[in-house]
Amino acid sequence: MKPSDLPLPVRDGVGPSCVALPEGPWPTVAAFLIERFSRIDEAAWRNRISAGEVVDARGRVVRHDTPFEAQLKVYYYRSPPVERPFPMQETVLHQDDWIVVADKPHFMPVTPSGRHLHETLLVRLKRRLRIDTLAPVHRIDRDTAGLVLFSVQPQTRGAYQSVFRERSARKVYEAIAPVRAGLEWPMTLRNRLVDGDNFMTMREEPGEPNSETRIELLESKDGLGRYRLQPLSGRRHQLRVHMAGLGLPLLNDGIYPVLMPELEVPDFDKPLQLVARELAFTDPVTGASRAFESAYRVAL
Repeated sequence: MKPSDLPLPVRDGVGPSCVALPEGPWPTVAAFLIERFSRIDEAAWRNRISAGEVVDARGRVVRHDTPFEAQLKVYYYRSPPVERPFPMQETVLHQDDWIVVADKPHFMPVTPSGRHLHETLLVRLKRRLRIDTLAPVHRIDRDTAGLVLFSVQPQTRGAYQSVFRERSARKVYEAIAPVRAGLEWPMTLRNRLVDGDNFMTMREEPGEPNSETRIELLESKDGLGRYRLQPLSGRRHQLRVHMAGLGLPLLNDGIYPVLMPELEVPDFDKPLQLVARELAFTDPVTGASRAFESAYRVAL
């Protein structure tokens, strides 16, 4: 659904949330919302309803006594979490009628999740560029810096997504990690990645490979190396898992090989040494050759 079709408008760069009502015994929509989202204080729900900020898919305002109706879609605004202003600024490298290419700093999430809402790349760009239809075509980790491609027009978004789905985009990352004797470069690593025991992690398992990365050692110094990584597939945390599996965990990686507790305030002096450096593809809408390079670097 396009932002212009939503029954509640985008507000400060953030669109409304939506829930489809399940089968159940609730007498009213309000009773369901209060029970289903019990983390939110009941008074907060009642205030939202009184303010007309809960509506159904047709834009009808939900009242305190609106009867519960299974399968009804209800839209509402999330209460914004308390967020510290992010200290670094994203850079817009390219903008036209079809795409936006941004250079993302380390530690900034691409999209809202958990306690991150307004201080995410997507929401910041929506506010800054005043484009409510903006949407990421692909993702990079919050800990990773570098290039992210956004689609401007909903009707052409699928065409840009197909560039990544069909693996026709050239993506190049650079990283700092240990060096190990006995490994020959360049190498192409193929294996099977699946969800790990923790919701944040991925792991390798035997079976048909579903991930592929070409790895090249560019230079080494004092036991560390600068690597060029070219993912030929797009599994979550693929580069981090592949490098850790080789015994070469990326410098300052707080997830692989050992998951560390998340700090409430990141240590901005120790970013993950991984950057999405280059992105190139043939534009599926205009036919133009597109090539972009991040200003971020990793260095020995």
